[in-house]
Amino acid sequence: MKSVKNYVYTERAHFMCPDMHFGIMAKIERNYDEGQLSQSIEALQKAHPFLQSLIAEETDTGRIYYQMQDYLNIPVIVKKESILWQQDYEEISVQGWNVKKECLLKVVVYPKQNEFQILFIAHHLLCDGRGLLQLAEEFAEHYANGVIPQFAQERLIQHLNDLPSNSDLPLISKWITGYANRMWKKEGQQVAYEEYSAFERAYIQKHKMKREIFTVCNQELEEILTVCKQQSVTVNDWLIAKMMLEENTNKVVIAADIRNQTKCYKQGAMGNYSTAFSVSVKKNEENVINLAKRVASQVIHICQHPQREMLVLACYIYMLPELIDAVAISTLGDFESKAGAFVGKNMFGYGSQNGYGITNLGKFQSNIIAEAVFIPPASPANKKTWGVLTVNRHMKICTSNFIAER
Repeated sequence: MKSVKNYVYTERAHFMCPDMHFGIMAKIERNYDEGQLSQSIEALQKAHPFLQSLIAEETDTGRIYYQMQDYLNIPVIVKKESILWQQDYEEISVQGWNVKKECLLKVVVYPKQNEFQILFIAHHLLCDGRGLLQLAEEFAEHYANGVIPQFAQERLIQHLNDLPSNSDLPLISKWITGYANRMWKKEGQQVAYEEYSAFERAYIQKHKMKREIFTVCNQELEEILTVCKQQSVTVNDWLIAKMMLEENTNKVVIAADIRNQTKCYKQGAMGNYSTAFSVSVKKNEENVINLAKRVASQVIHICQHPQREMLVLACYIYMLPELIDAVAISTLGDFESKAGAFVGKNMFGYGSQNGYGITNLGKFQSNIIAEAVFIPPASPANKKTWGVLTVNRHMKICTSNFIAER
């Protein structure tokens, strides 16, 4: 089936921004077979056009898009020591990611006698966290049971009409975005991808990350689930409150899956179908459940108002794409742009870089995937990020935080 031409729209924020990758490490309870592994990876690639694509730029318009390739291999590295997988993840991270030359997915495999572990590392231009979890589950089903992933043609968020009704920017946000666009037009410049790539490598190598993994055992998770149900809050509300207390902050940015709200998402497609918004609660108490109740009230209120829930996506739609490209490098690097720095400091949080964020991919049961860890993307705006995934009633929290001076 011939692929349609997909231009980069709201995903543009991931194009020229460092640390825009994330991963899932999964333990597969099946014997390792190299040939079967290759067949399963190939099946994923056939089902998802973005796994067959590089990012390219039109010479006449300058627009960037996902360009299908006749021959593009998903890189698969086989390693011996799974205990070193975090080190492997870091080694891949510090190399940067040239999306014009490298596949948007990388895979590392750790064979054992009766099982193996597999690490999927995705660039954010491929998908969001839920999309990568879907890939991991599709891989497991094909590997263990021969279930062929269904072909899914991507249709990305392009316009406000793809979002829920009443998602347009508030007037003040529209004015600020328009002001930044006009500043950028007056500057009359553009960031070359080669210049960004050099900045990205230098930035990642200088700003090291520390990642830790915590497991919430079955009994403790059952207690959390019980008290959350009794108090009418979600586990996500509880996690936000827990982060606020542990990190001594009253503001946390959370990711929200909007697949059921968009008008463009096709079942099983890659791409980004999520938004992010901040939850801010005055932290004047130490009781996690009481704080979670106040968090829940905030989340419900935001989700009832699409203008707030979809704010970041609407902003990307209104902002000039070339300006979005300049935000990270002009705020964090040596590129001179008052417009880019204005957006980076006042709208993207790259000035203070002291934010906190959580992405919770939810829970699922599997007799193939014994356990899994979600390694979240580490936005330059955040001081610390939590990635949460619960498999077979075992919750794992992976924390990512910058350890070098910023």
